[in-house]
Amino acid sequence: MSYKHILVAVDLSEESNYLVKKAVALAESLKAELSLIHIDENYNEHYIGLIDINLKTREYSEEFIAKLAEKTDYPLRNTFVGSGHLCDELCHTIREFNIDILVCGHHQDFVSKFSSSAKKIINRSPVDMLVVPIIKE
Repeated sequence: MSYKHILVAVDLSEESNYLVKKAVALAESLKAELSLIHIDENYNEHYIGLIDINLKTREYSEEFIAKLAEKTDYPLRNTFVGSGHLCDELCHTIREFNIDILVCGHHQDFVSKFSSSAKKIINRSPVDMLVVPIIKE
């Protein structure tokens, strides 16, 4: 199978650099387009007083993904920063921008055994996925 557009879902950690390097290697081998996305959880629905926190978080997220894009040694088609429910926003972006494969990381730590974003995404993704293990040394 040939993938034409790869979407990399990143968090705001240094491990995102590793994940993007893996995706770049895949994109280079396939001559595919590459895009990056980060979704901030939206807390407005829980408490209206958190609107300021969401705005600051979005600014930080946009700065982080811009820096990540600058470090990427491959042309990026798009960079996205969104907010809301992770799976909903990813699925919407995948469909809207004709994404063929989603690349995401999976932290192999104690907390991830009980609560994993990757597991949630796997259950909802409308496209193939590459799940890259993130192992802290």
